[in-house]
Amino acid sequence: MNRLSDFMLPPARSTFAGETDALFNFINIVSLILLVGITIAMIYFAIKYRRRSEDETTPLITHHAGLEITWSVIPLILVLIVFAWGFKGYMNHSTPPSDSYEIRVVGASWRWDFIYENGFVSTNELHVPKDRPVRLVMSSDDVIHSFFVPDYRVKRDVIPNRYTQIWFEATSSDTSQVFCTEYCGTAHSNMLAEVIVHEQSEFDDWLASAAAANDNMSPVELGEQLIGQQGCATCHSSDGSAGIGPTFQGLFGSERTMTDGSTVTADENYLRESMLEPATRVVEGYQPVMPTFAQLNDRQLDAIIEYLKTID
Repeated sequence: MNRLSDFMLPPARSTFAGETDALFNFINIVSLILLVGITIAMIYFAIKYRRRSEDETTPLITHHAGLEITWSVIPLILVLIVFAWGFKGYMNHSTPPSDSYEIRVVGASWRWDFIYENGFVSTNELHVPKDRPVRLVMSSDDVIHSFFVPDYRVKRDVIPNRYTQIWFEATSSDTSQVFCTEYCGTAHSNMLAEVIVHEQSEFDDWLASAAAANDNMSPVELGEQLIGQQGCATCHSSDGSAGIGPTFQGLFGSERTMTDGSTVTADENYLRESMLEPATRVVEGYQPVMPTFAQLNDRQLDAIIEYLKTID
C-alpha cells in the first residue's frame, strides 16, 4: 500500500494523509479487480458462446436468481464500505481539536494572507508548528478561491462574505506547496503559497521575532520587502513592461488617465487610495481586478509609497 501511495500520490505529511490514501488505494484496487474480472468474463463468454455456423441459434436464457442477487449485493457492500470510510474521514476533517492553533487566512487575487494571534501578517508563507493541530479560518476579499495542500490531503473553498475552515496536523518539518484550485482570474496559476513547518520551539521564536523584524528597517527597505511579500510583482512590473496592472516605473508624480476620462496626479493620496480602495479610480486600459490591501497598517502603506517614489 505504501509503495502504491508513494508512486501515485504526493508525499504524505499530515495525520490525514494515511487515512485518505488508504481509502484512495482501496477504491483503486477494488476497481482494478472488478475491471480485470469483468474483462476476462466478457472475453470468455464471447469465445464460448460465439456463433459457429449459420444454422446455429442462440439458446434461450431467462435469468439466474442467485447470480443476480450476488452481483447486486457485492457492489452494495462495496459502496457502503466506501461511504462509511469516507464519512468517517469527512467528520474527522470537519472537527478540529479544541486545542488547535488558529490562523486567519484571507484569499485575494492573487495572494494568500495569513494572520497570526499577535497580529503579524505573512503573505504567501504559512508558518505552522509540527505535531500540533492547526485550524485555518478562511475568507475571501473578492471572488471564490480554494485552498489546497496536496501533501496534507486538505482542500476547502474560500468564499466572500463568509468563513470556511479546515484543520491539519503536520508530521514532518518540510515545506509544502499551496495551490488555489478555483479559477479566480488571469493570474490564477500564480496564486501560490508555501507551508513551512517548524518544531514548536522554533515556531514560537519565529512568531516572536517576525513582527519585530520590520521595526529596524528604513521605510524604503520595508516597502521593497512588502512589495515582494504582498505579491505586487504578479501584476505590476518595475521596468516599464506591460502587465495586468500599470507598471511601477515612473509611477509617482505622473499624470494618470482614468476609465471615466478624468486625470489625476499619482501622489501620496492617490497611491494610498489605490491600495485601500482600488476600485474607486481605475487607470484607463486596465480592469478593476486589484484587491484591497486594507490589512496593511499606516506604517506599511507609507513604506510602500516611499519605495514607489524610488522607481523611476
